[in-house]
This record gives sequence, C-alpha cells and structure tokens, in this order.
Amino acid sequence: VQLQASGGGLVQAGWSLRLSCAASGNIFSITTMGWYRQAPGKYRELVATITSDGRTKYGDSVKGRFTISRDNEKNTVYVQMDSLKPEDTAVYYCRDVDLGAWGQGTLVTVSS
Repeated sequence: VQLQASGGGLVQAGWSLRLSCAASGNIFSITTMGWYRQAPGKYRELVATITSDGRTKYGDSVKGRFTISRDNEKNTVYVQMDSLKPEDTAVYYCRDVDLGAWGQGTLVTVSS
C-alpha cells in the first residue's frame, strides 16, 4: 500500500486545516487508518484513528478540536483540524494501522 498525505501548510493560531491521505490498493475499506504527528525533538504521537466501520479514537491533546473521517469510495482518510495551536506544529503522518504502512508526512506549522 502507498499513502500520499497532503494539505499541510503555515497557518495562524486559531485557524483550521484539513489533511488528506490517499491510499492505493483495494483493501482500504477494511483497514484501520490513522494520523500521527511528530514535533521537533519529540516522539511520534497519536492524533487519531478510525476503524473500517467508523469508530474513532483521539489523542488527548487534540480531543474536541480534530475530527478524523474517511471516504472509502475515494480511498482517502482526512483529519479536520480546528482551533489550531502553536503546539500542533509537527509533521503529520498517515498510517494504515493494520498493515503498519506509513505515508511520507506533511508539515503543519502554526504561528502564534
């Protein structure tokens, strides 16, 4: 499987961004997908995951601000990021959790 993330950029605190991750292959609809992030000097951490039937899980630092979703027709998983904070600055990676595959990452920078 190949994962192509997009949508990162530079925004101000309080703004919103939506990241997209397009997956190749024909088993997208039955896999758990996730978003993770890694800030400079920090470990990679969970942002959110979504199962094939739409159950979601969020990291504590993004609960209530980020929303993960998926479109199985488009083989794409999204994360809507609202009320962004400078501490959300990181490289965001999508992942096929079941296969253990990672995308290439997209940089999100939030200025104060």
